[in-house]
Amino acid sequence: MEEELYERMRLEVDKGQSPLRIDKYVSEHMSGTSRNRIQLAAEAGLLWVNGKPVSSSYKVKPLDTIQILLDHEPHDCTITPEDMPLDIVYEDEDLLVVNKPAGLVVHPGHGNWEHTLLHGLAGHFRSGCGPGDASEQGGSSRRGCAAGYEEIDMNDPSIGLCHRIDKDTSGLLVVAKTAEAKSALGQQFFEHTTERSYQALVWGTFKEDEGTIEGALARDDRDRTSYRIYDLSENPNAKEAITHYKVLERFLYVTLVECRLETGRTHQIRVHMKSIGHPLFGDEKYGGMEILKGVKTQKYQQFIHNCFAVCPRQALHARSLGFVHPRTGERMYFEAEMPEDMYNLISRWRAYGGPA
Repeated sequence: MEEELYERMRLEVDKGQSPLRIDKYVSEHMSGTSRNRIQLAAEAGLLWVNGKPVSSSYKVKPLDTIQILLDHEPHDCTITPEDMPLDIVYEDEDLLVVNKPAGLVVHPGHGNWEHTLLHGLAGHFRSGCGPGDASEQGGSSRRGCAAGYEEIDMNDPSIGLCHRIDKDTSGLLVVAKTAEAKSALGQQFFEHTTERSYQALVWGTFKEDEGTIEGALARDDRDRTSYRIYDLSENPNAKEAITHYKVLERFLYVTLVECRLETGRTHQIRVHMKSIGHPLFGDEKYGGMEILKGVKTQKYQQFIHNCFAVCPRQALHARSLGFVHPRTGERMYFEAEMPEDMYNLISRWRAYGGPA
């Protein structure tokens, strides 16, 4: 049965339009969106021209009919402020660094229209200005409460998140509070000049102490909620992805590794580690919730099930984040300690068998 799609937006290209990438064209002609969002829509097969899906690199032509589609009925995505405890690691008038807990969705989407990190950030900006200074509508609040009371509107795509991590991944994210900051930080992420490291507990043991995984990623044709590695000749829309890993600690059947991203693609570490036979421990989507190593005695199975209960998610934490401050040019670097659930999980493995 074919999936039902809903039209969100339709554009007719002007007669005199010169060739232009569709992601750039649409972001310039559609308010309330960004080029990145258009690219994500294309990846999901929801960007159509003349009745057929196209990639974000498609060049628009005069009189093309462009559609942005949804795989669910349209929903009001307006971000309204919510009171939410947030671990703010750093904040100034240009940006904010937050340590996101596991289980918190970063931005609204299908099935998660409220209680996301963006809603919490809107509430943070509002509460930081004192009673009466923040708008009650649309997630608007005052930036820094400095002279001029310039507004922060979390519905404005020119500000906000500069990158993302999965719902069940914990760790550091940088948020731009001005359009200038978002543009400068976005350029650093695009050029891969940021520093990002993750800690992950993965199934299996490694002979080597470090290595590099390369494999272009795109949505899995068979499951649009998952990603997989493609040969570019098979899927030209797949994006180059490179992960460097280093062993931090060895246990009997699992290994704690550090992963440094040269690129930052959706599910990159999760897919890359699975591709070399080391799915993340507890990663249900990519096979990590199964007992992949060890003899399945009753005692061992109970130990593993207890581990899954202690850390009921993929064991992945965005440990460090580095970038150049968009206004001062200063090199900024932040670290976030491993959260309690992952720490307790690793402690159990230390007590169970110790280093292999």
